[in-house]
Order: sequence, then structure tokens, then C-alpha cells
Amino acid sequence: MSDHAKVTLRPAIDADATVIAKLLRASLNTFAWMPVLHTPEEDLFFIRDILLPEQEVTVAEDGDRIVGFIAIHGDWVEQLYLDPAWTGQGIGSRLLSHATAGMSVIKLHCFQANIGARRFYERHGFRAESFGDGSANGDGLPDILYVLGR
Repeated sequence: MSDHAKVTLRPAIDADATVIAKLLRASLNTFAWMPVLHTPEEDLFFIRDILLPEQEVTVAEDGDRIVGFIAIHGDWVEQLYLDPAWTGQGIGSRLLSHATAGMSVIKLHCFQANIGARRFYERHGFRAESFGDGSANGDGLPDILYVLGR
């Protein structure tokens, strides 16, 4: 692990898909409450064929190693994940600040069980607008709609 100040941000490119898919799975695997609903091949399909073509994706890199990413679509933060070894170093904050600069309203969903993410978003000024029972998301997990108005 390197000094987080050396981490750079850049737009994701198609060639990043495999690394981003592996990072997503590694991050999700750290949550005991998260069901494993997709294969690695399905993760790659999602990143390569849906996320990268349809959303604004920014990666955080240490040298040539991707250590995190954020995906934005309209007013929504759709994804924000870090390599588990790189959490707690300010990289998520940098990704969030960079990717949402200039947005007047930012929305996102967060699983209720993800206490660390909830604290992160609340620290950044997001307010819980509503709580869902999981019936409206593909994972079937209770979630929270967070909103930040600037």
C-alpha cells in the first residue's frame, strides 16, 4: 500500500473492465450480509457492457493499480467501491468529491446493513430520505435513499 496522496484519479477506459469487476467482487465479499448473486463472468459483463458504456466512471490508481472506482449517472452515484486494503485513507472521499463536483443534487442508495458506507455518506452531508424493504432492488436487501443538496 502506498501513500494515498500518490493516488491519482482518471476516467475509466474499456481496458479497465476486468480489474474493476474483480475489485467490485473483492469489496462485496467483505460483507457477511451480502448475498453472492452473480458469478465473476456476470460481474465482468455488468462492468464491461453496462457500467462503462452507460455511466461516467472514474478510477483511483496507485501507479498502475486500480484501488477504487465511482460510477455516476445523472444525479445518481450508482457505485462507489474500494479495494478492501485501501479503505479509510480518504480515497473514497476524493472519488466522491471529484465525480460529483458541479452537481447540485446527488442521490444514491445504500444498503441498511452497510454501516460503514452509511457513516461515510452521512459524514459527507447526505440525508436519509427514505428507507426501503429491499423489494425495489435486485439484491432484495433493505436500503436507504440518501440525498445531498448543495
